[in-house]
Amino acid sequence: MEQIIDILSWILLMSGCFFCFAGGVGLLRLPDFYTRMHAAGITDTLGTGLILSGLILQTGWDPTVVKIMMVAALIMLTSPAATYALANCALDHGVKPIIGKQKEVDHS
Repeated sequence: MEQIIDILSWILLMSGCFFCFAGGVGLLRLPDFYTRMHAAGITDTLGTGLILSGLILQTGWDPTVVKIMMVAALIMLTSPAATYALANCALDHGVKPIIGKQKEVDHS
């Protein structure tokens, strides 16, 4: 049973690392503010949630699990709200999303 928990926890940890890495690549490669906000939101919630779930399985049942669960709950509540508030504020202040194919403007 312990080996199954170790395998499951490593799957969760590696999946979380993948989503954090993919979100970081998305922050660098995506074209506009809103798609980058989406990448940051995925990294914050899904990547961190998977990593913390894997850490809970690795820790076993001790008081540390309660602390990890409190951190996970805080991240799951605040990260989507902060991402939404930031994107909404950007839209209110005139940051336009890229819709469809737009031509690149050469400023040289």
